[in-house]
Amino acid sequence: MPKTSARLLSLLSLLQTRRDWPGALLAERLDVSPRTVRRDVDRLRELGYPVVAMKGPDGGYRLDAGTELPPLLFDDEQAVALAVALQIATTTGAGIEEAAARALNTVRQVLPARLRHRVDTLRVTAVDRPAIRPEPQVDSDVLMAIGAAVHGREVLRFDYSPVSGPARATAGTSQGCEGTPAALPASAAPPGSPTGALPQTPRHTDPAPPPPRRVEPHHLVTWGRRWYLVAWDLDRDDWRTFRADRITPRTPTGPRFPPRELPGGSVAAFITARFRGVEATEGPDGVGGWPCRGEVILALPAAQVLRHTREGIVEELGPDRCRVVLGSWSWPGLAAAIGRFDADIEVIGPSELASAFAHLATRYAAAAQPRATPDP
Repeated sequence: MPKTSARLLSLLSLLQTRRDWPGALLAERLDVSPRTVRRDVDRLRELGYPVVAMKGPDGGYRLDAGTELPPLLFDDEQAVALAVALQIATTTGAGIEEAAARALNTVRQVLPARLRHRVDTLRVTAVDRPAIRPEPQVDSDVLMAIGAAVHGREVLRFDYSPVSGPARATAGTSQGCEGTPAALPASAAPPGSPTGALPQTPRHTDPAPPPPRRVEPHHLVTWGRRWYLVAWDLDRDDWRTFRADRITPRTPTGPRFPPRELPGGSVAAFITARFRGVEATEGPDGVGGWPCRGEVILALPAAQVLRHTREGIVEELGPDRCRVVLGSWSWPGLAAAIGRFDADIEVIGPSELASAFAHLATRYAAAAQPRATPDP
């Protein structure tokens, strides 16, 4: 490679590693004169790189944002991380799967052979759980608009559709009233009218669309392959979570706002508590966030229980005995979750958990009884 071209690549790599570079320090790192640095900066500008000169006693340079994306340089670790991130991006449900796949192919083509082999050893395949309906996809423009409002701390106005998918209303349009019957049953038809026909008077107009929501957006999060906006609802004076696939942002955004303290101390604690149906007063770890929390002793090794327990506390009491603390939505649900371990159970507490076991035992015993066949 010609010396000048190699020096330009080295200069570009240095400008990408930090925000500001004094001219004298750049000359020292490249082992050239300050005049040569100035000429090389001019060459980078001709190639489309927006290098800004800084004024001051020492002077300096900064690689600024431009109107187009110029070629970038990555070290080995950055290149591998970028390729892995692009593979994961194809599984996010953010509406960028095709673009991420194309970007991954572009990056892979220019990777050195040693790095391409490392990237090719990792293949991420997204397998969705069986569902009655496919998971809704979020428009990437919607995510960008929400993210910009979160970053700028600007009040966000949006239409919030009651359903996901194609039925989502667009900004400024009215939304049809779902569930309105096309005709009345015969028994409900007015006298003298055709069977099943709707009466012509009085005429009912479509309900007015709901007013746009006004919120202070705080976080854009993912949970279970869905995107959610965590925000302070200005009209309801409370924290709310909104599904991003049901949001249609309106423009312009509102005024800036000072950030509020999120309940629970972190967005992870807040989201976990909301989906458990409890207040966000404790962190997401452990079992404190569940409305029902119980303690039992199982006749199983602790290691065996740990393999099948995502949350909770498991303490070894012996080679075939352990203490387990779990949480759940309800006491019967907690008892059923503990019963799946198929081992002898000793309830430590509380009494509601013991009652739930008794309730399930009665129900299961009744289910086990053979039913009498009806006479033909």
